[in-house]
Amino acid sequence: MRRLNVLTWHTHGSYLYYLSQAPHEFFVLSKPGRPPGYGGRCGHIPWGDNVHDLPVEAAREQQFDCILFQDDHQWEHDQYAFLTAAQRALPRIYLEHDPPREHPTDTPHLVDDPNVLLVHVTPFNDLMWDNRRTPTRVIEHGVLIPDGVRYLGTLDRGLVISNHLGRRGRRMGPDLFLQAREQLPLDLVGMAAEEMGGIGEVQHAQLPAFAARYRFLFSPIRYSSLGLAVIEAMMVGLPVVALATAEMATVIDDGANGFIDTRVERLHDCMRELLRSPSLARDLGQAARRHAQERFSIDRFSADWDAALRHVTGHAGPLPRGPGGRDA
Repeated sequence: MRRLNVLTWHTHGSYLYYLSQAPHEFFVLSKPGRPPGYGGRCGHIPWGDNVHDLPVEAAREQQFDCILFQDDHQWEHDQYAFLTAAQRALPRIYLEHDPPREHPTDTPHLVDDPNVLLVHVTPFNDLMWDNRRTPTRVIEHGVLIPDGVRYLGTLDRGLVISNHLGRRGRRMGPDLFLQAREQLPLDLVGMAAEEMGGIGEVQHAQLPAFAARYRFLFSPIRYSSLGLAVIEAMMVGLPVVALATAEMATVIDDGANGFIDTRVERLHDCMRELLRSPSLARDLGQAARRHAQERFSIDRFSADWDAALRHVTGHAGPLPRGPGGRDA
């Protein structure tokens, strides 16, 4: 079957990179200066030839098969500012990256349209949003790790990976990071990590090998979607220590492939134990890697997106049942 032309946005760079592993052409909107959300094909990510930079002023002249929204502003503003009426009538998918913020169970989703497919990245998110009339599917994350990168754990330290941690509020757990760092050797990497005494940003392609040297990954997030950094760390073989909230509670099996709890003091004790016992860290990390390979493979992710795109554009049959979600 032919490759589809998909219009989308540079909302989360690493997600866009994994999405582009699907066998289609992705046209990514850009603006001069490449402000957030309009980066197009930019940055240090090793984009494939199927990712095309598309200036917003040229969007009306391009032929698409599907529009893939990833943000409220794109849905409410951009489709009217940059697309023709005929383009707006094309098959549409709204990719929701996050759980509801205003209220965890009673927030209606912005999209209320039986002719749009609403894709959630975790079963938890699909469960918590009020999706109203919009049919939903869950496409869980898939990640790709460079060949030959494997867990080392030689640094007697833990690693936290988070962009702009100091600016994103209590939800992302900056206070929990600072509290843990007072008692434990922890390094922070990510955009603007220096603001909290961290190392800074590590390029996406180098991050797995960088993380592989650390004994464990600590995720201080209270309430958010399942972070790609956690899955990438598991795929390398790092044990993860995290809060037992949202989808994380189904990913980490406490004491089997990492540690998870809502008692912060216990998580501190677990991190101390991993620092004392490299063999325990290695055993948990190997189990984490096996679980990540089974649940978050890039092949399954690409196949799920291929099926979704072909379904909404009429190039395939009904979507197979997946975790959560209602058939379109």
